[in-house]
Amino acid sequence: QVQLVESGGGLVQAGGSLRLSCAASGRTFSRYAKAWFRQAPGKEREFVAAISWSGGSTVYVDSVKGRFTISRDNAKNTMSLQMNNLKPEDTAVYYCVADERWRSGPWRDSNYWGQGTQVTVSS
Repeated sequence: QVQLVESGGGLVQAGGSLRLSCAASGRTFSRYAKAWFRQAPGKEREFVAAISWSGGSTVYVDSVKGRFTISRDNAKNTMSLQMNNLKPEDTAVYYCVADERWRSGPWRDSNYWGQGTQVTVSS
């Protein structure tokens, strides 16, 4: 069974930082592109950031550029999202995803999804 499990979510004040992690099991995702999506209450799911299988290419949604950094460790089958200078509008459930395809622009969907982790930023 393929699983992507997120961790690291929580409650933080505006301007603070959080680091999300995603651990994969049941399949080696080292050759898969990975990404983060988020969904705020009452809003559509939104692409946040993606990283190619080698880690050599990344793409971010404009609203997080300069604040968020996506990274991966293929030896450990993990991916991370470092989130700095968080804003209340970053509040959402964050999802780790993986896909065989790499897209250099914002992703619309993905083949494999985690269950999500809640990030809440208070003003």
